[in-house]
Amino acid sequence: MRPSEPATPAAAKPRFSVDALTEAMSRGFARSAPRRGVLAWAGALLATAPAFPLLPVSRARGATVKPPSPFAATAQTRDENACDYWRYCAIDGNLCSTCGGGVHSCPPGTAPSPTSWIGTCFNPQDTKSYLIAYRDCCGQDACNSGNTCLNTDGDLPSYRPQANNDIIWCFGTTSAMYNCSTAVIVGTAE
Repeated sequence: MRPSEPATPAAAKPRFSVDALTEAMSRGFARSAPRRGVLAWAGALLATAPAFPLLPVSRARGATVKPPSPFAATAQTRDENACDYWRYCAIDGNLCSTCGGGVHSCPPGTAPSPTSWIGTCFNPQDTKSYLIAYRDCCGQDACNSGNTCLNTDGDLPSYRPQANNDIIWCFGTTSAMYNCSTAVIVGTAE
């Protein structure tokens, strides 16, 4: 009788293992990449990572813009002869648009003052804020159109005269007689 030969086990099936795959990939990478190259790549990644939030990405998707003041919440963009017109957030006086002039032009026979007070007004139509220069038109008696506005959005005390709307700004004109006020857009406030 012949001694029995040990039975050969059936061919072992290779087993899929995440650990084995990760090890094989790591070893392959380690064989092909120099250490200094990996350290340089990791250092560059760490150095540039803080700049990713600065990339130009539209973050305003679905966001609503909240008006910055009570005046801006009720301001309108259609009727420039009304006191709640968006440009008039810090105006104090008669509107030139109801006295024969326009929002940004003086009536005939008056001259714009070379000085002005300023305000920052929110336009609800395009949801941007604008820097507005309010100029008094001088040279004739006050226009009594019945549309005198007193809006004090952002009005500051007299020790900051550039933003105070209580001063008659007819400095530097031939006549200090106040007629009406205009509201000229100087630029965006952002």
